[in-house]
Amino acid sequence: MTKNPGEYIAAFLFGFFAYAFFEIAVRGYTHWTMGILGGISFCVIGSMEHSLDAPAAVRALFAAVFVTASEFTVGVFDNLIMGWRVWDYSDRPFNLLGQICPQFSAVWYLLCFAAVLIAKRFCRQYQMPAVRETEAVTERRFAAP
Repeated sequence: MTKNPGEYIAAFLFGFFAYAFFEIAVRGYTHWTMGILGGISFCVIGSMEHSLDAPAAVRALFAAVFVTASEFTVGVFDNLIMGWRVWDYSDRPFNLLGQICPQFSAVWYLLCFAAVLIAKRFCRQYQMPAVRETEAVTERRFAAP
């Protein structure tokens, strides 16, 4: 994604609502902070489309690490500091302060893999320069001499 504010707004809104709808479908409810985290995460994933020249599986791994770290940060604020009790993974093995656990990190990887593919299509759909520049680099790399 480029620095065009409209692209970031569109990506943020997509991530906000996609994550909120997913969480409502799975858990039956969501919290507004999770929508914000979904929006920010999709913006970061979209930015990786331009800045990280790697296979989708590798980009998804970086995205999952970002989402897990962000979930921990938001969880500490929402659940431990504010006491909102948005989620609690205390009953999960190997959890960290009840905010993150390996099981959900694996789920984030799968969701991030899908998000990486969606971000690529999203960028192409709106002809965002990040994808055009990345495709031009790829074409030059594999062009016959």
